[in-house]
Amino acid sequence: MPIQIQYQPNNICALRISGVLKRDEFAAAQDELACKIDAGAKPRLLVIGENFEGWERGADWNDLDFLLSHSGEIAKIALVTEPRWEVQALAFAGAGVRRAPVKIFPPNELAQAQAWLAT
Repeated sequence: MPIQIQYQPNNICALRISGVLKRDEFAAAQDELACKIDAGAKPRLLVIGENFEGWERGADWNDLDFLLSHSGEIAKIALVTEPRWEVQALAFAGAGVRRAPVKIFPPNELAQAQAWLAT
């Protein structure tokens, strides 16, 4: 599966994404995260692109239900990915649209991304 979710201390939710991100797999991850939020969590998302190849072409990525219903409960989002994905990843994460701060880090700064999430 191209998305793996790992829950860590301090409400950090690590999403490891590899290969081509498919819409249905992303929706399943959002549903899982929504359940945690509904149970009272205020997650700090650590999104790590490992051998990331982009987003599924032709998929309907315009579903804003999760953004509208749960994004206000997300505390921070750190994106760790190759620089070539920076613009698309920030747009996909809703940087500037959601209340939570979103920051991008290159792969060699995973520790800095984790430290930023913890503050």
